[in-house]
Amino acid sequence: MSTVEVTRTIAASPEHVYSLVSDLPRMGEWSPENQGGAWVKGATGPAVGARFKGRNRHGKKSWSTMATVKVAEPGREFAFDVVVGPFKVARWGFRLQAVDGGTEVTQFWTDQRSPIMARITSGALGIADRAEHNRASMAETLERLAATASA
Repeated sequence: MSTVEVTRTIAASPEHVYSLVSDLPRMGEWSPENQGGAWVKGATGPAVGARFKGRNRHGKKSWSTMATVKVAEPGREFAFDVVVGPFKVARWGFRLQAVDGGTEVTQFWTDQRSPIMARITSGALGIADRAEHNRASMAETLERLAATASA
C-alpha cells in the first residue's frame, strides 16, 4: 500500500479546520476531483461509522463511491475509508496540529486497491500515476481550504 501526504499551515484553529474537512458534502468546494455528496443510512454528520456517498469527476469521467468514517476526533483527525461496490479503494483523512499561526493540516491518502483494481481504474480514468495525481490534487485542495478557513 502506498501513502501520500501533503501538509500546509492554515491560519485558523484546529477546531474550525476540522469543522470544514469533516463536512463531506462541502468537500467539492475545495477538491478538484471530489464533487461532494450526501450522508446516507441515517447519518447526518461526521461520526465513526457514519456513511457518505461521494460524487467524483476527472475530465469527462464521473463516478460515485461510498465512504465510512473511521476516525472522528474534533480538532485532531478525521479519516474515512472509500469503497466502490465490494472493492476497497482508499483511506482518506486529515490530521490537525495547532501551531503558531494556525493549524498544520496534513491530508493523507492510502491506496487500498489490489494491483489488478489499480490497473483497471488507472486505465478507465486515464490516470497513469494515481499517487502523483492525488499529491497534486491534495495540494490544490489544501490551498482552497486555506482560503475558505482563513476568510
